[in-house]
Amino acid sequence: MTTTLAITTPDDWHLHVRDGAATRAVLPATARQFRRAIIMPNLKPPVRTVAEAAAYRERILAALPPGARFEPLMTLYLTDNTPVDEIRRVAASGFVKALKYYPAGATTNSDAGVTDIARPMAALEAMADAGIPLLMHGEVTDPAVDVFDREAVFVERILDPLLRRLPSLKVVFEHITTRQGAEYVAAAPGNVAATITPQHLLYNRNELFKGGIRPHFYCLPVLKREEHRVALVRAATSGSPKFFLGTDSAPHATNTKEIACGCAGCFTAPHALELYAEAFEAAGALDRLEAFAAFHGPDFYGLPRNSGTVRLERSAWQVPERLDYVDASGIVPLRAGETLAWKLVAGV
Repeated sequence: MTTTLAITTPDDWHLHVRDGAATRAVLPATARQFRRAIIMPNLKPPVRTVAEAAAYRERILAALPPGARFEPLMTLYLTDNTPVDEIRRVAASGFVKALKYYPAGATTNSDAGVTDIARPMAALEAMADAGIPLLMHGEVTDPAVDVFDREAVFVERILDPLLRRLPSLKVVFEHITTRQGAEYVAAAPGNVAATITPQHLLYNRNELFKGGIRPHFYCLPVLKREEHRVALVRAATSGSPKFFLGTDSAPHATNTKEIACGCAGCFTAPHALELYAEAFEAAGALDRLEAFAAFHGPDFYGLPRNSGTVRLERSAWQVPERLDYVDASGIVPLRAGETLAWKLVAGV
């Protein structure tokens, strides 16, 4: 039985760190495990220009603990009106790595998102020409579509037609949750990839209702049936370079989760690698975790792989019930109070 696991220093290709005091509270957990992370732009107001991304980047860097070696990789929030000139500024910036597509109203702070994929088409064409990735929250918001079917319908209505129109556009299908999503990415050309979260590898939708409603397992896209979880594990552990680590760690104060209409998001930043190790070990694929966590992402983005290593040991420990956050209610991490088998003992 493996008792120690050393892997090349990994990156997180989908991360929320919020802003201000929230950033200062959550960023150290990520910086301890990951060298780089793609930072989501869904602030209020959203990060829509290179100038705004530069300012946000400086705030993130200022929030890092002394001595931390962490690089935020910035993104812009795609809107119906994103101008082509802004895409040119992205290409010239060096630090903005992608644009993020949110269907308007699909998830947290997505009200300013795209209402019709045809509206920002000029910007998307410019992105395809410049090789700038589009990171897609893959759901439709049609109220006639069941919430558990929103990703599969997105593939049919949005993603496939878009790639037929712009076949060279680099696309990351974010936090895939379904068999249909995994199969589409696996069959697509090399300019299409996907991130997978730890919660979608470990749990199906039953986890939301064990012993009552469990709001800290509620995220968007929502957990799906077991057949979909199995398909995601198969994709993540396949060795395919199309699939890589993206936690979608999404911090929300406890008093905004444990209410009648709670926020969507799982907070996994403090123990993300331990959760991924659990999922890969359960699949008998610990030997493939390194490539998923540290190789496939930078290769897709055209960035160098990290040097150095992080080390996990088989050592049982208990996830804290609650952590400090921006108010007295704190923040509850996924699996709070539960025991994990793997522990990060030497980070970045």
